[in-house]
Amino acid sequence: MKPANPTLAASGTTIFESMSALARAHQAVNLGQGFPDDRGPEALRAAAAAYVVDGHNQYPPMMGLPALRQAVAAHARRHYDLDLDPDREVLITSGATEALLDCFLGLLDAGDEVVLLEPAYDTYAPVVRRLGAIPRAVRLEPPRWELPRAALAAALSPKTKLLVLNSPMNPTGKVFARDELAWLAEQLIAHDVYAVCDEVYEHLVFDGATHVPLMTLPGMRERTVRIGSAGKTFSLTGWKVGYVSGPEAMIRPIAKAHQLVTFTTPPNLQHAVALGLGVDATHYAGLAAAMAPGRARLAAGLRDLGVEVIAGDGTYFLVADVAGWMRPDEDDVGFARRLVTEAGVVVIPMSAFYAAAPPRSLVRFCFCKDLATIDAALTRLRAWRGR
Repeated sequence: MKPANPTLAASGTTIFESMSALARAHQAVNLGQGFPDDRGPEALRAAAAAYVVDGHNQYPPMMGLPALRQAVAAHARRHYDLDLDPDREVLITSGATEALLDCFLGLLDAGDEVVLLEPAYDTYAPVVRRLGAIPRAVRLEPPRWELPRAALAAALSPKTKLLVLNSPMNPTGKVFARDELAWLAEQLIAHDVYAVCDEVYEHLVFDGATHVPLMTLPGMRERTVRIGSAGKTFSLTGWKVGYVSGPEAMIRPIAKAHQLVTFTTPPNLQHAVALGLGVDATHYAGLAAAMAPGRARLAAGLRDLGVEVIAGDGTYFLVADVAGWMRPDEDDVGFARRLVTEAGVVVIPMSAFYAAAPPRSLVRFCFCKDLATIDAALTRLRAWRGR
């Protein structure tokens, strides 16, 4: 038989699905994959269900329901003082992962270089490579995950087409500060580079941190697209409703990619998300506030067990150094798999977020769970350590 595409065949099954499958097989507490225990707002679930019965369930417009595009634009204006044309500068996608694919398909040519800040969400590099473009990893270092200005400046070249910025950042929890973003904006403008901003955790920030979209900085409005996610904003990750906003010149080719990928997104879910984005600011403040107790409890519990917790200011995740729990010949993947079978707890090995030479003893814990789930995981870890 002729071989499949080598780039995708070599990438294997995503670590998130692999570890969740292990969780199911071993009845483990899953602190790996980032989905909340929360069922999501009842009003939105009811609206989506009612629309299936009473609404128009045929193809919605390729760009998305007008009500949702208007809601996305209004949300950007309300939170970030961004003025978007909902008809020409907003696109609805079947999740943020599809949005990323559409951006890469629409903007990249073979041979283009793409700067990725590492550790990076594992979707980015395989898709970039599959398109014949070249990922250039620039590594952030714990515990502060500061923007490595010298390395980043060296990575930018006349071949650089775009940079992917994930803030708040999965897996580190890093929320990039305004001064870091200002410096980055200057570099991108000087090198004529696009920015694709993965901002799905925009409303999940803690400890007084503030999310600043790169698009709001001087000179970036015309070269930046930002990606949002209803799944993260409303704790409805299975709905897979995403949105891309940016200048028409960038949205146009991205939309042409979208029409060849999914073409559209279920109208009942779009309708419900449009209602959700229109809620007052208390929802967004409450989203992080509701998860803060679990975040604090997980961090304290891990520290009590002798683990160094590298806490960022955003997302669903805490990174921890588990070197003291590992065997001498073990890497993070081997440790994570052993933890499932011996302790009944699932984490994500951080090597999944690196192209090469990853840190050996870092893993990612997910805290977007109810307190009972987090307590169950900590109880299992204490018992395992006691053995």
